[in-house]
Amino acid sequence: MRRFADYLILLAVLVAMVLLFGLLRDSFFSMATLGSVANRIPALALVATGMTLVMITGGIDLSVGSVLGFCGAAVGVMMADWQWGLALALLASIALGAAIGGTTGAVSVKLRLPSFIVSLGMLEIARGLAFLTTNSQTKYIGAGIESLGAPFAGLVISPAFVISVLVVAAGQVMLSHMAVGRHWIAIGANREAALISGVPVDRPRILAHALLGALTGLAAVFNCSRLGSADPNAGVGFELSAIAAVVVGGTSLMGGRGSVVKSFIGVLIIATLEAGLVQLGASEPMKRVVTGTVIVAAVLADTWRRKT
Repeated sequence: MRRFADYLILLAVLVAMVLLFGLLRDSFFSMATLGSVANRIPALALVATGMTLVMITGGIDLSVGSVLGFCGAAVGVMMADWQWGLALALLASIALGAAIGGTTGAVSVKLRLPSFIVSLGMLEIARGLAFLTTNSQTKYIGAGIESLGAPFAGLVISPAFVISVLVVAAGQVMLSHMAVGRHWIAIGANREAALISGVPVDRPRILAHALLGALTGLAAVFNCSRLGSADPNAGVGFELSAIAAVVVGGTSLMGGRGSVVKSFIGVLIIATLEAGLVQLGASEPMKRVVTGTVIVAAVLADTWRRKT
C-alpha cells in the first residue's frame, strides 16, 4: 500500500507542476514544449536508470556528465572523421562508457575508497579527454545520427525515447525479479549482513557502475542525435539532474531502497521543471539553484521517511 502511495504522490507532484507552469505561461501547453520535454527525457532516463542501481548499493557516481561528454566526443570523431556508421559508433560508445564505469567501480570497491571521491577524479579525467579527443572543437555529424532523435511522423516521441522506456522497463525487471537485483538491495541495506549471508558483495557493485557507464555511453549517442553534433562541453551539470531525478523518485542516498520506474517519474518531474523554468526565463544559475534545492528537499523527505 505504501509503495502505491509513493507512486500517487510522485504523479500528483508531476501533474501539479504541469498545471502550475501552464497557469504561469499559456505557451507551456503546446506541442513545442511537449517536444522539448520529450527530447530531454531519453538521455536523462538512461543515466537515471543506471544511477538508481549504483545508489541502491550505497554508491554514487559524479562523473556521468563528463563521461557523457567524452563518449559523445568519441562518437563525433568516429562518425565525422573516421566515417563510421551509426550502429558501430553506438556500440563503441556503450563499450567505452562501460569500461569507464567499470574502472570507477573497480577502483572504489577493490581499494575500499568512497565512490564519490573516485568518480570526482574520473569527472576531471573524462572531461579532459573529451577536449583532447576533439581538440576542443565541436564535431558536426549531421543526418547520420539525427534520425535517432527525430520524432516519428506525426508524433513528438523519437526512437531514442522508445529505447529509453524499454531500458527503464528492463532495469526494473532486473532490480525486482533477478538475483543480482536482490544482491544490490541487500548490499545497500547492510553490506556486512549481506557478506555474512553469502551474497557476493564486490562484483555486483562493480557491475552496477559498469551498467551506469554503458547507459551513459548510450545516452551520449542520444544527446548527439538531439544536437546533430558532438560538443566536448556536453553534459556539464548533467550529474545533478540525474541524481535529482533518482532522489526525487525515492531512491535512498544511503542505499538499500529504490525503484527504476519511480526514478523515471523523477526524470519526468525534473525535465518538466527545467522546461518550465526556461519558459519563465530563468537564468542558468537560477536553474542550478532550483535543482540543488530539489535535491536537498528530496533528501530531507527521505530522512523523514526513515524516521517514521
